[in-house]
Amino acid sequence: MHPSTTLGLYEESPEIDSTMYRGMVGSLLYLTMSRPDIMFSVCVYARFQARPKEVHLQAVKRILRYLKGTPRCHFLGRCLVSWTSKRQNTIALLTCEARYVFAGQCVTQLLWIKHQLEDYDVYESSIPVLYDNTAAINISKNPVLHSRTKHIEIKHHFIRDRVQKGTFELVYVKTGEQLADIFTKPLQEDRYV
Repeated sequence: MHPSTTLGLYEESPEIDSTMYRGMVGSLLYLTMSRPDIMFSVCVYARFQARPKEVHLQAVKRILRYLKGTPRCHFLGRCLVSWTSKRQNTIALLTCEARYVFAGQCVTQLLWIKHQLEDYDVYESSIPVLYDNTAAINISKNPVLHSRTKHIEIKHHFIRDRVQKGTFELVYVKTGEQLADIFTKPLQEDRYV
């Protein structure tokens, strides 16, 4: 929600189907249990469920667009132990750059999980990170700055350091087998079974 947004009943805006609006707001309210970053905006627009207008629907759709972003799923064996889906806060010039930055964020979360496991005397030497972008995998393995990657901020090369140390290994997986796609793409029903 933009800080300068003014809220009101907007009498001049056309009315919409209140059942659909309530369903969307209800789903978002349920989602706030695991996404506290949207709590304020969702609660503000929940106030307009009696007579929602087109302008309110557009604002709720904006929240949904915010939620659509880069997903991460972290598994321990076959059990999902951590997940997130949020938009990157940097602008990538190349698709592989966006994927590389995302892989670095994923590795920071996995490093935290690795340290948690070490507290329980569970040690892993090299943790595989399944990835469907070969260009990002190649950037993580190559310590040389090339003309196509020299503009990437230094903090995003954290993953390269961890790959060189052998803590993590980026492993290619086909896009059709990437579980994290459930957050960003419409998939066929058989993918969920």
